[in-house]
Amino acid sequence: MSSLLAPRLEVHKQLVNQGAEADLNHALDLLAEVKDRRQNAMLRLYRPEPTVAFGQRDTRLPGFAAAEQASRNNGFVPAVRRAGGRAAAYHRGTLIVDHIQPQDDAIVGAKARFGFFGDLFGQALQSLGLDAGVGEIPGEYCPGEYSVYGRNAAASIKLVGTAQRVVSGAWLFSSVIVVEKSEPIRQVLIDSYAALGLDWDPSTAGAAEDLLPGLTVEDVEAAILAAYTQHTQLSGT
Repeated sequence: MSSLLAPRLEVHKQLVNQGAEADLNHALDLLAEVKDRRQNAMLRLYRPEPTVAFGQRDTRLPGFAAAEQASRNNGFVPAVRRAGGRAAAYHRGTLIVDHIQPQDDAIVGAKARFGFFGDLFGQALQSLGLDAGVGEIPGEYCPGEYSVYGRNAAASIKLVGTAQRVVSGAWLFSSVIVVEKSEPIRQVLIDSYAALGLDWDPSTAGAAEDLLPGLTVEDVEAAILAAYTQHTQLSGT
């Protein structure tokens, strides 16, 4: 069992979406509940509505309003998240995993969590037959040191982006895994990043099924839960 994780996690599979921004903010409500010990350590898994989640830095760029409109033009709802860096896009072909856990001194281990979860998600994808690794791909959108990518002879594709929010008494680690239907995500990122004036390489945007045709969100969810069982006990699955 990992010392970074609670000995038991309750698994909550959200089947009904509340809307793009409401679903994003619900993670913060759950974080507050876990912090106050009104909710146990938990995993929340859901397939989101089409959303472009902008970072706080994006909102200060002169092209932000145009980027919001570019998102809408592509059928994605623009929202601003409290954690994470630059804009990321997701839709029903992605899986979001919110890991929320109480900890008296939540800042302790914050850096280590990025490495731990990068390895966990990378191993889950490897178990499905993907050649997955951890690290920033040159030119990737919403760049991060612990992004999880998949690769073949032709390309490396960002598959998992992670973000963390720490409050006094608890932490939230949120991961977005892109599994199916990469083209809408790639296009909305092209248009949104152009409006923001940010350079990136669109070839780094893709989905796991681009590398392993036929892969589904359900396959990835099962692999992630199986990977978790190597480190902690799950209830409610």
